[in-house]
Amino acid sequence: MNDLKKLLPMLGHTRGKRSAVTCSLKCDNACSKAVCNTSANNYFRDIASTEFSRRSALGIGLAGALSAAVLVQGNGQGQNSQGNNGVGHSGKGGKFGFTPIAPVDASVDSFNVPAGFDWSPIIRWGDPIFNEAPDFDFANQNAAAQAGQFGYNNDYLEILRQPNGKKGLLVCNHEYVNPQIMFPAAPASAAEEAERRNIFRNAVGMTVVELERKKKGQPWSYVRGGGLNRRVTMDTEFELTGPLAGSDFVKTAADPTGTKVFGTLGNCSGGTTPWGTILSGEENFNGFFRTNGTSVEDRRYGLGNAATGMGWELEDPRFDARGEDYRNEPNRFGYIVEIDPEDPNSTPKKHTSLGRFKHEGANVIVADNGKVVAYSGDDERFDYLYKFVSKNKYKKNNRAHNMTLLNEGDLYVAQFAGNSAVEIDGSGTVPADGKFDGSGQWLPLVLNGKSVIAGMSVQEVLVYTRLAADKAGATKMDRCEDVQPNLQTGKVYVACTNNTKRGLPGQAAADEANPRTENRDGHVVEITERRGDSTATTFNWSLLLLCGDPAKNTQTYFSGFPADKVSPISCPDNLAFDTQGNLWISTDGAPSVIGYNDGLFKVGLEGRNRGNVQQFASMPRDAETCGPLIHDDESMAFVAVQHPGEDGSYGAHSSFFPDYVAQGSTPAPGKVRAPRPSVVQIFQAN
Repeated sequence: MNDLKKLLPMLGHTRGKRSAVTCSLKCDNACSKAVCNTSANNYFRDIASTEFSRRSALGIGLAGALSAAVLVQGNGQGQNSQGNNGVGHSGKGGKFGFTPIAPVDASVDSFNVPAGFDWSPIIRWGDPIFNEAPDFDFANQNAAAQAGQFGYNNDYLEILRQPNGKKGLLVCNHEYVNPQIMFPAAPASAAEEAERRNIFRNAVGMTVVELERKKKGQPWSYVRGGGLNRRVTMDTEFELTGPLAGSDFVKTAADPTGTKVFGTLGNCSGGTTPWGTILSGEENFNGFFRTNGTSVEDRRYGLGNAATGMGWELEDPRFDARGEDYRNEPNRFGYIVEIDPEDPNSTPKKHTSLGRFKHEGANVIVADNGKVVAYSGDDERFDYLYKFVSKNKYKKNNRAHNMTLLNEGDLYVAQFAGNSAVEIDGSGTVPADGKFDGSGQWLPLVLNGKSVIAGMSVQEVLVYTRLAADKAGATKMDRCEDVQPNLQTGKVYVACTNNTKRGLPGQAAADEANPRTENRDGHVVEITERRGDSTATTFNWSLLLLCGDPAKNTQTYFSGFPADKVSPISCPDNLAFDTQGNLWISTDGAPSVIGYNDGLFKVGLEGRNRGNVQQFASMPRDAETCGPLIHDDESMAFVAVQHPGEDGSYGAHSSFFPDYVAQGSTPAPGKVRAPRPSVVQIFQAN
């Protein structure tokens, strides 16, 4: 037991169905370690409030994929027909009515949707995307096969549709792997262990795959051997852009130019640009590297001197950054990456101008002045919310130019002030004015190509962005994950998943933007910037939700909507919008907190419906809901189901998703008897 405890420090400390193994593999046991942010930014500063109002919506973004113009029908972290970043329709669409489902106990292994709807997987882990790739064989996996198959633990999701609705492109991230589900626990030979590590390297990254169907509104099928199909793995070359490219901070023995990197790691959420490319956030990259762990910079990024869960440092020296040759290799990860789904031969980019931290994702919109703005959260307890504003302006129908817009620009970090700060005591009690709200400002880190942080160059700000934001005085948040602009209103929504350290001794106290001590359930922040100007440096804000289960006496807040009439919701993670302007939330961690499986939820934002949370789907046992995508013009929704059965093991699986009998809870005879992360489509039943 003691040896196991050393390997799995979260063993015995997880709640509900969260696996200690997943804590090790997904986020390097972050909750068992000291908080990375030890800065003194524990308080609000006084900020003058500014009058804000609605912002005009963008037009429709087009991309020329599949030999025709493909309408960007994005998602939020996988958004909706507004686009992951808000790209796409800003007009009206289908109302997508449904009867909310009841929450499903965390012990149940099933995928649940409302009456009148059905579901099916589009693509599953191991499905071959190239003609030459073999069919999936769970008992006989190998690295070469995995390089041509759909990757593991799909997260961010986007579907780009042709105008006729018959063809499309699916783009997906693959964040990490669950070895204890994929392979037996029995000791393996050195050669077998090396092969498994190579399988893991080929199971992460990204996938692009063509879709087809007979007509609009019907379920999709993926096209094996499609001309645009692509796998991005740890062998894929990326180009570094921005001020860090070629700097001494990113040069290694293998890349003395500091301009190219192989692979992308920990890819979580993402975004779809107005020019039709896909963005992906490198989140928990620190857990893949072994470093000396002694520097301030290492500690601030959670890098340490311990064997990693993946063990890649045993074969590839660049993951062992203790020596001089590869000490900079970790500096080459933690960025927003951009991939062109229309060109499978293109070189993806890593944009250093957007800063280096645990990016959940990034969502890009075009401001009225033509500059593009990207919002991004740093998914770590007590870390920050960021905004990037491009130097140059968007040019309609000039895709080549627009694909350079993230290379240069200004970088900001958010600071919040509350209107009722003296009333906040950590209980989550609503202030006397009836809401949690206030004002804020975007503090510059890089402005007009120059650093504004004393003692730090532009390159230092961008490679050690967390340290720069500490010095700027940013507000510590409860794990900013997905950040989504709503094109109907111009407001920006931030999912703060949770922070069980909030208010504990030695940690930042509750404040009005993060009003609960030991915030297990999370909350959603709504930001309003000046009309038509997402480049503004001031904003107003309010809380839309303090999540939880009102029936279990959790202190909750639903913007005034009756708490006894909402679906219980916990741990908001990814966000999306439908064409009506409703917010959709996917969750990660509900089984650990409120005892229900994670799900997909619709939330009203206007009038008497504001704060009305309705559950639309429930995930299988142990699974996280990722990549919500809402095509309400077709009454369809999509999710990436990540780590189903994470609490099981090889041969003793706790889930058999998605290979059920009649979508029930019994595995079908002859089917692969193991859970498979999958992209799922939800559609109206015939």
